[in-house]
Amino acid sequence: MDVVLDQRQLWVVDLGSIEYREALALQERVRAARQADALPDVLMLLEHPPVYTRGRRTGEGELPFGEDWYRARGIDIVDVRRGGRVTYHGPGQLVGYPIMRTTDVVEFVRTMERSIVAGLADEGVATRLRTDEGPDYTGVWAGDRKIASIGVHVVKGVAAHGFAINVDNDLTPFGWVVACGLPDVAMTSVATELDPAGAAAVSPGGPLFASMRERMTQRFAEAHGRTVHVVDRDELEALAAPLVASVA
Repeated sequence: MDVVLDQRQLWVVDLGSIEYREALALQERVRAARQADALPDVLMLLEHPPVYTRGRRTGEGELPFGEDWYRARGIDIVDVRRGGRVTYHGPGQLVGYPIMRTTDVVEFVRTMERSIVAGLADEGVATRLRTDEGPDYTGVWAGDRKIASIGVHVVKGVAAHGFAINVDNDLTPFGWVVACGLPDVAMTSVATELDPAGAAAVSPGGPLFASMRERMTQRFAEAHGRTVHVVDRDELEALAAPLVASVA
């Protein structure tokens, strides 16, 4: 399939709920295709079943109860090549994986952060950056509470991994680890910030999640000066698979 690349477009695909390892493999296929200019920049939006991921800067003791303890509670553990430390993904958390060309990783991350701040403001949640406090404070914060995490990994000029915004997910698993390398970090969510008393009754992945996904689609594209072009997974896979087959 021949594709005429339009650098003004950002291809956006909603993957729904997808297991972390499957999404990781898809990211690598899409990144290889992007490196070969077989498709434009892509933003994959999704949720994960419960999983802890350990980035390259993860230290000893950040999963203090031992891997068997977490797996007994239905939480997978995966080591990844992104920057950052331990974080949690689960239902009701909006995850975005931008597979995009970049020549400035720091500015790429700052642009991502600013787009999240804008999307959260659209939802009625005021947030801020804390980048002057060090690399462990990368992400987006509602006061002193962390609401969104970021970690990227760039190979041959193309980034993968990305952001995770706590929308209406259960925050309890963050308390079982040293989240983001910050022992005293307090995590929050969109649901909690909008209605602290009612957040516990919110079902993950509900209307609030759908609203936040739409807001981030628009704000992320806007921050990068792109127009949104929605594609489905089959269309994306059709472009990445032939390239993988040709180098296998």
